[in-house]
Amino acid sequence: MSSKIYVGNLPYSVTDSILESNFSEFGSVSSAKVMMDRESGRSKGFGFVEMASAEVAQAAIKALDGMSVDGRSITVNLARPREEGRGTGGYGADGFRAAQRADVGYGNGGYGGGRY
Repeated sequence: MSSKIYVGNLPYSVTDSILESNFSEFGSVSSAKVMMDRESGRSKGFGFVEMASAEVAQAAIKALDGMSVDGRSITVNLARPREEGRGTGGYGADGFRAAQRADVGYGNGGYGGGRY
């Protein structure tokens, strides 16, 4: 079981040190990081906390999920692993995928080749 926790719907005023101090009440915190926007330097409103053990992480999740912080109800749960291979648009690891769709291309109908 993982000890990495996702914390969402954070107020923009929350910093790494505030996040760490809130979770340290439940046990040893290995790391606490609020995700920041590269361009503006502002908080994105979510972060991750890594606890020393899975049991401590579960205790923190039970106690803090739904808690109100500066008028916002925060979401606290186990962090899911990052999804690999998330392409943008129609492109993936193996190139453009429109060729596998029957309703895209030429000769399948009206001017756009769509479903007519």
